[in-house]
Amino acid sequence: MAANTFSAAFVRTSDGWSGAEIDLSESEIVDDFGDAVTEALGLAGDELALLCVEVEDEWFAIVRYLGEEEPRVFLSDVHAIQPESLGELFAEFAGVVPDKEGNGLGVRPAGDFELLSDLGVSSEELLELSMEEGVLPADILSVIAERLSFADELDRLR
Repeated sequence: MAANTFSAAFVRTSDGWSGAEIDLSESEIVDDFGDAVTEALGLAGDELALLCVEVEDEWFAIVRYLGEEEPRVFLSDVHAIQPESLGELFAEFAGVVPDKEGNGLGVRPAGDFELLSDLGVSSEELLELSMEEGVLPADILSVIAERLSFADELDRLR
């Protein structure tokens, strides 16, 4: 895994959000992400949990877990994904194939653009944040965390 990778999961409880740093370095399949989140947060099964991953200054991903529903994933830029990396798993999760030639121009978000819309971040806003030039993935996640009221937990874990 890249040296500058940050992964944390957050669960919404009646008292607000609670978070834990997540180690995804041993992940071989996308199901490993959910197992790591469940274990780190001690989930009982029906809570709303978000996994937030940022890799260097390249890309970020958000995975939404809610009970027995299929996990939903948003990937900020398929073009930034390096082969043989954690990002390749996220691309697979989002249902896209990274461009092995590296000739993709511009930012190409993928996955479920609506995964945060019921929490207050619309698909338009998520896309706009992802495609804003010169804004780092860490800054975008901070904006999203602020909007969803878990910025303090995110800052604590960073």
